[in-house]
Amino acid sequence: MTSSRVLEDAITGQRLLVPGLGPTWPSVYVTLITSMFMHGGIAHIAGNMLFLWIFGDNIEDRLGHVRYFLFYMLCGVAASLAHVFTTAAFSQDQSGLLVPSLGASGAISGVLGGYILLHPKRRVTVILFRFLTDVPAYVAIGIWFAFQLISGIGMLGEGSKGGGVAYGAHIGGFIAGIVLIKLFDRGPRARSSYGY
Repeated sequence: MTSSRVLEDAITGQRLLVPGLGPTWPSVYVTLITSMFMHGGIAHIAGNMLFLWIFGDNIEDRLGHVRYFLFYMLCGVAASLAHVFTTAAFSQDQSGLLVPSLGASGAISGVLGGYILLHPKRRVTVILFRFLTDVPAYVAIGIWFAFQLISGIGMLGEGSKGGGVAYGAHIGGFIAGIVLIKLFDRGPRARSSYGY
């Protein structure tokens, strides 16, 4: 909750009452889910879908459609809550709490967390030092996670002046994926000829 404030126009002297934020209604919590399906542009959604295409299909094959969906959604909610927590705990400027976040990156980070536990040695093609090369998944995902940690630490204290990337959501989603994957994993599944 925030209190109301009165603003005065410097030229006209007119006063304007800006109401504060009231209690949080239950519908606000639905945004923890709906924000996962909104993106900031074509590049944002394309990047997320690339990661989901590379890593998500193997996790879905292993978990099955329903368990994968639940795993994905729980990772996304955990990532959103991690973003809210890190913003509230580490921002010098609390106005960052009023900036909405969107995207599936936190949920996809959870998929990466599950992938590194289930398929650590599976080869992944990456661009490394300007060359295409195959590396084990734990190397590719490990480098990605290190980048998230370093960038997240670098953003501490910047508040709303940050670059618009929710590193807290990426880190939180990744950790949630590592923790939750064993609850959803039932072992390797035989693929049906119908693709179900």
